[in-house]
Amino acid sequence: MKTDLEWLARAVELSRKCPPSGTAFSVGAVVVGADGVVLAEGYSRETAPHDHAEEAALAKLAAGDERLRTATVYSSLEPCGERASRPRTCAELLVAAGVPRVVVAWREPDLFVTGCQGTALLEAAGVEVVELPELAEEARAVNAHLLG
Repeated sequence: MKTDLEWLARAVELSRKCPPSGTAFSVGAVVVGADGVVLAEGYSRETAPHDHAEEAALAKLAAGDERLRTATVYSSLEPCGERASRPRTCAELLVAAGVPRVVVAWREPDLFVTGCQGTALLEAAGVEVVELPELAEEARAVNAHLLG
């Protein structure tokens, strides 16, 4: 079975598929079931200009899919906790889906949102959030055009 680091590397790889944007991060996400099988993958702007990676991945699964209750979501960037383009943030979507565990490479910097609350919202809802900073530099590199 793959390790958290290997799954998170896949999320970073997916972030490289994002159409470029000057106003949003390029992010990849992988939803992995308890059995180590990929349930869904997604990346920012995959099907629409305002798609976020976690949102795109979750949209590929049926609402109420029981496998989500034991799944881990791997995201190259901390799930958003504030959002202007859609009514629900990625943190809210993950909580509503019943996902118990989220692994991230990089905390959202204060570029579009100051003091991202994604991790805090997830943890307040009982979701375990694990940060693997070993891949933060790779996740940042995909977004170098935004960071100057």
